[in-house]
Amino acid sequence: MPQYIAEIDVMPHKALLDPQGKAVLMGLKNLSIQSVEDIRVGKHIQLIIHAQNEEAAFSIAETACKNLLHNPVMETYQIKIHHK
Repeated sequence: MPQYIAEIDVMPHKALLDPQGKAVLMGLKNLSIQSVEDIRVGKHIQLIIHAQNEEAAFSIAETACKNLLHNPVMETYQIKIHHK
């Protein structure tokens, strides 16, 4: 069965405050890096999936996101699938 890699990016909703992003931004300002205006900190998750095809791999990754990997109240996610 073919192997696929699911690259998943989970990010906080844009309307919500991102305290971790604000902390990183302050850290950059303390390092005299003034050109960065805003930072959003999220998670990058990689799944190795055995599936019949790319659509099936996407479906597996989406089920994982919806049921475990993200909090729909606070986060959004994007999935990219490619061959291993």
